[in-house]
Amino acid sequence: GWKRVTTAVRCAGGHIFLQLWHVGRISHPSFQPNGAPPVAPSTIKAEGQTYTAEGFQPLVTPRALETSEIPGRVADFRQAAINAMQACFDGVEVHGANGYLIDQFLRDKTNKRTDRYGGSIENRSRFLLEVVDAVIDAVGADRTGLRISPQNTFNDIDDSNPQALFNYVSTSLSGKGLAYLHVVEGDLTGKPVSPFDYVRIKNLFGGLYIANNGYDKPRADAAIAQHKVDAVAFGKPFIANPDLVTRFLLDAPLSQIDQTTLYGGAEKGYTDYPLLSAVRDSVTPFTSQCVPTLNRMDDDPSQTSDQV
Repeated sequence: GWKRVTTAVRCAGGHIFLQLWHVGRISHPSFQPNGAPPVAPSTIKAEGQTYTAEGFQPLVTPRALETSEIPGRVADFRQAAINAMQACFDGVEVHGANGYLIDQFLRDKTNKRTDRYGGSIENRSRFLLEVVDAVIDAVGADRTGLRISPQNTFNDIDDSNPQALFNYVSTSLSGKGLAYLHVVEGDLTGKPVSPFDYVRIKNLFGGLYIANNGYDKPRADAAIAQHKVDAVAFGKPFIANPDLVTRFLLDAPLSQIDQTTLYGGAEKGYTDYPLLSAVRDSVTPFTSQCVPTLNRMDDDPSQTSDQV
């Protein structure tokens, strides 16, 4: 199924990376084998709810991973990256942000471990760096990106010294040759944040820096012109405006997102946002010549992503 998506994107002249997640404690027993609790660095319950087959349900107290189990979770990320390449993605983005498992290891509010994965900044960063190295080994550094969110408290997470923590993370990533570092700046919950030097993170990393969170076109243009960022990522504006690039090009007004349709549901609020009428009239229906090639690839698993 993913091969159909990646092939369509490539035939339209685009590129596509797959974001690799492990949500850790932001899960629910209904998703786990035999209804077991989800795993996390420590047995600390997050406040909030998560989306299940029965709708939103309260989060539960997780089970702390044994030290011996952690290499298996690292291997899961590695295998996921390999699977993405087999599905013809251009690369993968390791999701180390927004209060999910990797972020839970990084932050001292959620990581109270006493083994080599807890305590010091170096120890709390170990899981992230092991995952990044495993993915690089599997698919190459130039096909590996990373997302972090130093000040974000989404999913009930925080750290007592985020600047020192993420300075260390950025320095440790420097020289690995990653495709990019994708940084959620500020707090997705809308809470005010203390001063934070994101330019320092960019400079310590030394590679392509992609900023995210709350940007519009003028602010993005200014940040790029001032060399504070190399690129800007847009999330919710892209959902509400599937032709966002064209709207930016034309300085056209943007559709506003319906927040009530996020995180669960059907096509409403995901695939039903309208295109600009001028764009709609000029778009040719997708009839890519890549489709027969895709069908042959499905029949012949020996074909590789380079042949697609």
